[in-house]
Amino acid sequence: MSRAFVFPGQGSQAVGMGVDLAQAFPVAREIFQEVDEALKQNLSKLMREGPEGDLVLTENAQPALMAVSVAAARVLEKEGGKGLPEMAAFVAGHSLGEYSALAAAGALSLADAARLLKRRGLAMQKAVPVGVGAMAALLGIELEPALEACAEAAQGEVVAVANDNGGGQIVVSGHKAAVERAVEAAKAKGCKRGMLLPVSAPFHCPLMRPAADEMAEALEGVAIAPPRVPVITNVSADETSDPATIKKLLIEQVTGRVRWRECVLAMKGKGVNTLVEVGTGKILTGLVKRIDREMTGLAVNAPADVETFLKTI
Repeated sequence: MSRAFVFPGQGSQAVGMGVDLAQAFPVAREIFQEVDEALKQNLSKLMREGPEGDLVLTENAQPALMAVSVAAARVLEKEGGKGLPEMAAFVAGHSLGEYSALAAAGALSLADAARLLKRRGLAMQKAVPVGVGAMAALLGIELEPALEACAEAAQGEVVAVANDNGGGQIVVSGHKAAVERAVEAAKAKGCKRGMLLPVSAPFHCPLMRPAADEMAEALEGVAIAPPRVPVITNVSADETSDPATIKKLLIEQVTGRVRWRECVLAMKGKGVNTLVEVGTGKILTGLVKRIDREMTGLAVNAPADVETFLKTI
């Protein structure tokens, strides 16, 4: 059996995230404390107690999700008595989850990952004034007709496919009016349902250029090491272990499409048959079977999940 560890993106956060892990495993508590110190913020208290309105802010949700993902990965290594390369052939993450993957694989230090995600969240938030941009989920449509719908709907504005999640789930992003036009255009191409998402900014589209520029500046001062296992990146949907390439693709990722369906299929092509979702929620686990019926998904975000997983190695 060949496994990959995959790490969730924004939308998986919830008040109480990581609490069970912290109570059960000292290494998880250490991770949360280190993130708090790196950010000079009591993020772990916000994760435990809320309020939800503060936790869902992009600047908090991104480092919080990374903290739980890395904590869960460290717990698996500690409890299993095996290093990451013995448990997984690849790592990959959905959007901000790519930072979690890189931290878990040792390419980024935990403190750098936390600070970068805090800055990334703030930069994405301020790149576009509130109300100017939007994102929408298109259900029951594949990539090509969704791209066609965006091209028809643009009319001089920006609207692009932000996430190709697989299983007929596409997310589009851009100027609000253009996104609304894209939803209607997609319905004419067979989309079963289109709905605006409750997000604070239009992520993963060209409107995020100011945030990409800021992340280029932020990443200049950060050391990236070769990861302990190769990372399958969102932008390339292929593996790399080269620090310079990783840095370049993290910048491109801010405005680029999350090619998640292609990432999963790339891992399958490299012999992976099980994706282990490490962190909060089960969103990626739910997508696995919709992308490829032969693949298996397993979520690890609570002590009982750790126990279940360790029986498989």
